[in-house]
Amino acid sequence: MSAAVVTRFAPSPTGYLHIGGARTALFNWLYARGRGGKFLLRIEDTDRARSSPEASAAILQGMAWLGLDHDGDVISQFERADRHAEVANELLAAGKAFKCFATQDEIEAFREAARAEGKSTLYRSPWRDSDAASHPDAPYVIRIKAPSGGTMVIKDEVQGDVRIAHEQLDDMILLRSDGTPVYMLAVVVDDHDMGVTHVIRGDDHLSNAARQMMIYEAMEWPLPVYAHIPLIHGPDGKKLSKRHGALGAQEYQLMGYPAAGMRNYLARLGWSHGDDEFFSDAQAREWFDLAGIGKSPARFDTKKLEHLCGQHIATSENAALQQELLAFRTAIGENNLPDVKLALLSDAMNCLKERAKTFPELLEKAEFLLVDRPIEPDEKALKSLDPVSRGILSTLTPHLQNASWTRDALEAATADYADSNGLKFGKMAGPLRAALAGRSVTPSVFDMLLVLGRDEALARIKDAAQEHG
Repeated sequence: MSAAVVTRFAPSPTGYLHIGGARTALFNWLYARGRGGKFLLRIEDTDRARSSPEASAAILQGMAWLGLDHDGDVISQFERADRHAEVANELLAAGKAFKCFATQDEIEAFREAARAEGKSTLYRSPWRDSDAASHPDAPYVIRIKAPSGGTMVIKDEVQGDVRIAHEQLDDMILLRSDGTPVYMLAVVVDDHDMGVTHVIRGDDHLSNAARQMMIYEAMEWPLPVYAHIPLIHGPDGKKLSKRHGALGAQEYQLMGYPAAGMRNYLARLGWSHGDDEFFSDAQAREWFDLAGIGKSPARFDTKKLEHLCGQHIATSENAALQQELLAFRTAIGENNLPDVKLALLSDAMNCLKERAKTFPELLEKAEFLLVDRPIEPDEKALKSLDPVSRGILSTLTPHLQNASWTRDALEAATADYADSNGLKFGKMAGPLRAALAGRSVTPSVFDMLLVLGRDEALARIKDAAQEHG
């Protein structure tokens, strides 16, 4: 029986949750969740100068918005420094690491000489095989003994076999002279101790894999399965950056993209399952595998994101969609809605969610039920309330008053009025939109009449017929 899958997401808390990091977290989450495994979260906060609690909080908030739940407690890499040092000293005692007393000036002199001779500047320390009796009473670092001769093979599920000659690896520092561990050591120790079976991360870490494998092999620990995924590029084919627009997960949350649509789009960004574009979380968990990840960088396309988000909004359960819409309003600093408005919103959800790609678009369509009388029409809507149009509203009102308040009855009443007055429905639709919503782009007139109810709808029409003369 194979071991249970354990994946991890290990961001550095130096800023927001980058959209590339969000995709890495999603791939790890999908792989673990689809196999009944564990998805762990580790904050790589060893760089104390650049790490901040605010950045850690932003990462956690971004993951919470995306619905990427993790197993167990969040692990702080910094808090495990003693364990990292313990492993370095274990390697030292086993003769697989050594104390290096070379100064920065000596190392730089070595590199200058190597450059002058056209040789590799990778540092192989003269202290590598020195006798402990010859060691001075001076500061030192602990370095690993890089293997000599031969080739290291990184077996990667995305990149294939990547071969790196041992001559390309230096005697890497494990512990600095102040006793603090380096990042490369911390990552390996943490992954091993956390039982990580699959390391799924950006291919900018591919060069790190060989150096990290030196530690695994020296400690005789089993290697994880590696999968280095190509980075995300902008539409111009260059690495995604600020010039392409928003970069942080929270920015997309504040722009009103639904989390399900974002998950769907990020899953398709570099991974595919046949020709499937739109799919549910359950399908993504079932289908996601490493074989479906491409070797080429994916290009971020906002139009595709919006298209998928529109599909997710249209197919969402109304109650869940309303909750997410209200959470968006809270996130952008809007006040809570009174119960009467919440009830109207719930009644209107079917007519609001069609063809809305984002929550701001959905709220724009919902404006007719969020506003209160008297309605103040915008400039475009006001043009639909000229004297002729107000006359139409006045004479149409009795027909609506006498109709039973159902879609069929209201459609029949307006059709009869149009026929008897030689009008097309379009002549009535503009004034009705202006009266009911105060704007020209709205859900259908009949949807608004039904959601608002007889009394409110007729009162708005009466206001518009009278007040804008």
